[in-house]
Amino acid sequence: MNEWVIKGATIVDPDGTRQGDVAISGGRISEVGADLSGERVLDASGCIVSPGFVDLHVHLRQPGREEAETVETGSRAAALGGFTAIVAMPNTEPAQDSVAVVEQVRRWGEEAGLCEVLPSGCLTLDRAGERMAPIAELAASGVRLFTDDGNGVQDPLLMRRIMEYSLDLDVVLAQHCEVASLTAGAVMHEGCCSSHLGLPGWPAVAEELMVFRDIELARLTGARVHFLHLSTARSVALVRQAKADGLRITAEAAPHHFTLTDEMLRTFDATFKVNPPLRTRDDIAALKVGLRDGTIDAIATDHAPHPAALKEQPLDTAPPGMLGLQTALPLALGELGLDLPEVVALLSWRPAAIAGVSDRHGTAVRPGAVANLAVFDPEATWTVDATRLASKSRNTPYQGRTMRGQVRHTVFRGTPVVIDGEAQR
Repeated sequence: MNEWVIKGATIVDPDGTRQGDVAISGGRISEVGADLSGERVLDASGCIVSPGFVDLHVHLRQPGREEAETVETGSRAAALGGFTAIVAMPNTEPAQDSVAVVEQVRRWGEEAGLCEVLPSGCLTLDRAGERMAPIAELAASGVRLFTDDGNGVQDPLLMRRIMEYSLDLDVVLAQHCEVASLTAGAVMHEGCCSSHLGLPGWPAVAEELMVFRDIELARLTGARVHFLHLSTARSVALVRQAKADGLRITAEAAPHHFTLTDEMLRTFDATFKVNPPLRTRDDIAALKVGLRDGTIDAIATDHAPHPAALKEQPLDTAPPGMLGLQTALPLALGELGLDLPEVVALLSWRPAAIAGVSDRHGTAVRPGAVANLAVFDPEATWTVDATRLASKSRNTPYQGRTMRGQVRHTVFRGTPVVIDGEAQR
């Protein structure tokens, strides 16, 4: 007898769209068809069942800043958002530049049991941008994606050497694109709004120069490079041309960058401070085109929790970052103007391929596949209430906003970890 059956859903996966029940047994999909039976049933009437979502960019804060988030609370938020795998950024304390720290983060993820936690590794020791981290050793321990996120590698020679070193390893180098000398003291996008408010600005060219540099270094070395949280129109155009040239380039965009503009900072509310900053309507339009035409491969949340005491500081001292795991799906459904299968691709199998987990996440809903699944109602509406989000922090920029699209169930390794919108652990 099947342990679980998801009944009444429309299946959306890399194979297309179709009706069918999905039966689960022994952690895997056992049957897909009509009128299946099992010991327990997950009602999915009016819902979509798809491969679970994969987030390439999540800050879990542990170790070192557990007052903001832990692996457990962050993975719970992920499961509630339909994610079955998340890549944990390495800007922890200590940083994820050693096998010992990486293995500890991985163990915390296994203990939580809500989704797969994939620790990233640092590009440089302590993310200081001075010496290369032990990338081969970390890769041997299972790390797939390397980044100094929060910092861009400023030294072009060091970045070239890292790219060259990576060629014999099956890894992805993910760059935070920011020329730091151009952004010192900046609190928001440099433009009309920052000038009007008298606030120091973060110019778009600070991102674009590093995007251009690393495209050319990738052209020189043949390395595989992923650009984190693209935010400007010119960055999108640079990546589009690099892909047309056949380079091994991928990119992501965060929901806040395709939904919110720099005008939100007119209230001086640090909830809207993020790195890279919120940009202009023209930049948002370019990001949406990039997501539609395949220039941008994935939606990644850049989930960045902070305690209220830090976010309530003035703009110049408050840390950048926003929550994102539980609002990614409805924002993608409501803001991009894409067909539903295209949205699911950006959240599921395309990021799964970049993360190197396509053997178990983002796979077609077929018998034999690992049962990592998201079940969501694309028409359900709900209002964001920060106090009811799973994160330990409350810094969502969407407080009070009514959204369309809600996760109903999440199945991780064959076990429902979210049922009817409630986490089971």
